[in-house]
Amino acid sequence: MISSRPRPDDRPAAAQPRRGLLGLVFVLPVTALLAAGAGGPARTLEVLGPPVTFTLPLVAMIAFWWDDWPGTLLRGAWSGLADTALVAAGGAGLTLLGRTLTGTASVPLAAGIFTLLLQVTLVGEGWPVRGRGTRWPGAAAVALCWVVGWALYAGLVGTGAVPAEDYGAWFAVLGAWQLVWFVALRGRPFARIRRRGVRLVTAHAAVLACAAATSGLLPPDRLAPVAGAVIASVLVVAMLFEAWPATRLDPLPGRGLVLVLVALLTTALSWALPRVARWAAVPDRLVTGWATHTTLNALSLAVILHVAVWRRWPASAP
Repeated sequence: MISSRPRPDDRPAAAQPRRGLLGLVFVLPVTALLAAGAGGPARTLEVLGPPVTFTLPLVAMIAFWWDDWPGTLLRGAWSGLADTALVAAGGAGLTLLGRTLTGTASVPLAAGIFTLLLQVTLVGEGWPVRGRGTRWPGAAAVALCWVVGWALYAGLVGTGAVPAEDYGAWFAVLGAWQLVWFVALRGRPFARIRRRGVRLVTAHAAVLACAAATSGLLPPDRLAPVAGAVIASVLVVAMLFEAWPATRLDPLPGRGLVLVLVALLTTALSWALPRVARWAAVPDRLVTGWATHTTLNALSLAVILHVAVWRRWPASAP
């Protein structure tokens, strides 16, 4: 799980791969709906791309800060439905806010805000607000990331200093490294540093350095789809399947196997999705954008919803 706190419905990874496979019954249809369900891939990218991206910080807040509240007030599927309805409504409202601020429903703005929130949540362990209350720390973290994200976007993209495509691609790379270190590798080796201040500074510096060092390896139009594929692959391997079968090995070879599985799935997604887009007659100028949306938004959101918001319902139902 991404959350740093244990969840009451977590079961031993020995239940894998069964519950990961059962989860695909939820994840794959939701992914298909978010990727092509609004009149085909190209139309869906235009209609759902911005609101889905703007929902991501809200999903992270509910799943990893609020422990699924307010859905926890209800039982069974009603819990997941309530949280999903809340983030859908919130995403629509934030999309309008983003359009007001930028003049367009800017996906790079939303992606930057979400990645900043992951930096606070995963890399920064929620410091300095986590643990200072029940609900307000998550809302404060989202608000802070909105302020910082908007300031960065306005100062870099709004002034023309950085193209929006480059801005979005860099944050996608940063998000990929966040998930590699803190989901695939469970925060190792940083977790071994006992002093929190040193640990957080080291972790922030390492993740930012990795993003800076790799962001120039590919042009932005190729970089974003690959980074999106990495993010989705980490979530499938380490969250949906809980790192199975690497959990059967000793820690060091197990972590190596997790990275190998992530690399294989990343390669498969990066190869297959552009071909699916062309087969579906997506215009060439939208192929990479649709591939990025499918991994970074559709597949990733489906996994997080299923595992962290719906708590693997109905597979987890008694």
